[in-house]
Amino acid sequence: MPRNRIALITGANQGMGRQVAEELVADGLTVFLGARDLDRGETAAAEIGEGAVAVRLDVTDTASIVAAAGRIRQEAGRLDLLVNNAAISTTRTDINELAELRAVSTASTVPVDEVRAVWEVNVFGALAVCQAMLPLLRESSDARIVNVSSAVGSLTLTADPGSPFHASFEPVYAASKTALNAVTLAMMVELEGSDIKVNLVSPGFANTALVKFQGTESVEEAAREVVRVARLGPEGPSGTFTAWEGAGLPW
Repeated sequence: MPRNRIALITGANQGMGRQVAEELVADGLTVFLGARDLDRGETAAAEIGEGAVAVRLDVTDTASIVAAAGRIRQEAGRLDLLVNNAAISTTRTDINELAELRAVSTASTVPVDEVRAVWEVNVFGALAVCQAMLPLLRESSDARIVNVSSAVGSLTLTADPGSPFHASFEPVYAASKTALNAVTLAMMVELEGSDIKVNLVSPGFANTALVKFQGTESVEEAAREVVRVARLGPEGPSGTFTAWEGAGLPW
């Protein structure tokens, strides 16, 4: 792993984003930790140590995205790795159980404003960050975009009545990941003739705030595939949708 690679991870002050940041910093990368709350980002960066740099980045705020890109250009001159990790499952603060969240997220009852709010982060935010960082990625000789999705976003899997994801598919979080998959595929198609590689990853079911701390895997376990793909070198594949350990997922 080169010692001078420059990375940006969105949603990196906690959970899986922070775990990926810690592992990449340990590899010798300089990692910009994107955080909506700069104070929390700076705390995380200080705890991770040398190589971690906090940057304010709210994926729903165009001005903060542009400012983050400007800071990275000023301080590093390029970007070698972009990990779009920032995501939310709901805007509601009155629900603490996944089963309850799923019950209020059905297509026939969920408020459309809730769908819009989640998609704003999970879909449009990821696309906005990619667009803003693309000029910096073009400055790299070994650039890669890693979008963090979910197997629950696979239409092939969720359409199967026998799939464990079938009954829990809903238009808020699950469908936002389907949309992210589609946006990522569009990026893959556009960039397949370039030197910028694009990968889609489904991490494990991490025990984080995203799932009300009801995940079945530790953050370290869940982040393994994100880290594995982030570590791929210039000969590594592009255009993949994988789970641990490089297992291909259907779209």
